[in-house]
Amino acid sequence: MPENQQNFKNIDKKKKGKESNYRNFRQIVNTFYNEEIEEINYDEEITLKNKGTIKIEPKIVYDKFSGDMKVEFKIGVNKMYKIKDLSEFYTRFLEKELYKYGEKLEFIHTKEMFEEGSKSLLDFILRYAEIIKYANSNSNSNYRYYGKALSDTNIILGNSGIDELFDLLKGKKVNFQKDYHTEEIEFTEQEPKIEFKLKKVNNEEQYIIIPNIEIYKVTIIKGKKYKYVLDQKKLYRCTKEFENTNLKLLELFRQNYMTEVLLGKEELTQLFSIIIPRVRNAIVMENIPEEEIKAYKPKELQVKVYLDFDKNDFLIAEVKFVYEENEFNPLDESLRLNFPRNMIQETKALNIFRKTGFMFDSKNLRFILPDNDKIYEFLTGDINSYMQRFEILATEKFKAKQIRQPKIGSLGVKVENNLLTIDINHMDIDVKELEEIMSKYALKKKYHRLKDGSFVKLEENKEVEFLDQLVTGMDINYKELESGEVRLPVHRSLYLNQLLKGMKGTEITKNAKYKEVVNELNKEQLEAEMKVPENLTTVLRYYQRTGFKWLKILDHYGFGGILADDMGLRKDHSNVICYC
Repeated sequence: MPENQQNFKNIDKKKKGKESNYRNFRQIVNTFYNEEIEEINYDEEITLKNKGTIKIEPKIVYDKFSGDMKVEFKIGVNKMYKIKDLSEFYTRFLEKELYKYGEKLEFIHTKEMFEEGSKSLLDFILRYAEIIKYANSNSNSNYRYYGKALSDTNIILGNSGIDELFDLLKGKKVNFQKDYHTEEIEFTEQEPKIEFKLKKVNNEEQYIIIPNIEIYKVTIIKGKKYKYVLDQKKLYRCTKEFENTNLKLLELFRQNYMTEVLLGKEELTQLFSIIIPRVRNAIVMENIPEEEIKAYKPKELQVKVYLDFDKNDFLIAEVKFVYEENEFNPLDESLRLNFPRNMIQETKALNIFRKTGFMFDSKNLRFILPDNDKIYEFLTGDINSYMQRFEILATEKFKAKQIRQPKIGSLGVKVENNLLTIDINHMDIDVKELEEIMSKYALKKKYHRLKDGSFVKLEENKEVEFLDQLVTGMDINYKELESGEVRLPVHRSLYLNQLLKGMKGTEITKNAKYKEVVNELNKEQLEAEMKVPENLTTVLRYYQRTGFKWLKILDHYGFGGILADDMGLRKDHSNVICYC
């Protein structure tokens, strides 16, 4: 055999030997590959088969003795399967696990597998299931119930949980178990048909109030924000108005074990003045003549308030209640009135005075407000709400003692004989009280009460702020102000000019000399008015020459000047002249 042929045979033999050696490895690869492909195809088949079709059905179990409510769940497409372990259900979603519940339901646990109408309920389940899982895995075994802190089969609903679940299920019908009997209950936001009838008893002088339902037949369930009524296959969410009227009356009947209430004609006034205004439309009149109702139903209440100040400058309020032609003092308990009154409205009206801080003056049968702070609050705010509710009648004395905003009508400013003179004669408050006013302002008080009993507002008051800066900034004695004219050194003109800029609305008269002083101190005129000596021109820098001119201006008008260490004007230079 030629050598080349023998070599080819040897190579082929080696190749076949290698294939024989790796056959087992290739068999393992093929096995795992085929199984993986089958599993992928199987997952895709399950995903496509069930995606967006799985629904959730809740079932609520209510214990009427304890008032506890719990909810359990079933899931599925056609056939429904109960979720037996909520903790495991939550874990399957964490791990996106493929799990088989029965022959008809197997899916990968992702939210996409559920129909849109069930996704919000799914979020509710997962949120509470996480709490159950955490509580059961971390609870001290000494406090566990059969080894667990919370049940894995259902969610116990607290008050807020009831409100939350109702939001998810409103408008839907839900399986509801009560007294071991299960039926479909509709969750609705409509108000239940609960009302009470008022009717005559056998044409006698008696009346009866009876509910239109069996009061113990309905179930009242308390949420955190709402109350619910379970009646005739519906769970009603009550509005706050319904809760405080119809439902409140129903609960009073139940608490007192009443199925009806009997009353006489003399009680009708209290019915119309106290009960009906409170429960509004909960009571319906049945076959009662309108004339009878008018005879016992109170007319609209009008309130008159007479405001005045007494000799001590205390605020006094005399109150009158008016029902058409009947007017009386409600603080006079000796009155014996024989017409229907709205006691609820009367009590509310009197409580407004008490909340404001008024005290009862038993001697004069009126209200009195002696506290200055409360009087000020009344005049600046409370009186507006009083005017909206009541008819306010005020004396001239009261009108004269309102809140005053000090005004400086005009100011006269002049420079004469090297003195600055300020004329403050045109103020609408007595300057003799100015020191006390300003001391209150310094203490950041809201007001000052003048000797005539009126109030000066100190907050956000430009005039008071100006006077404070004038007095404190120029070291003025309050005795000087009493004369109405203040004389100061002329160098105070600059400071005064800054203050006057904020006095909008005040007429300010300035003489020519004052204007000249202020204008010539402007930086723009320094260069033209004051020349630097020639022997200093080459020595001083620009900013030092500016400083020199400034000092010359001060000297010209008799002002004082001080050079600070950090001004850079070279005070130690022998050729620099300083004016102090």
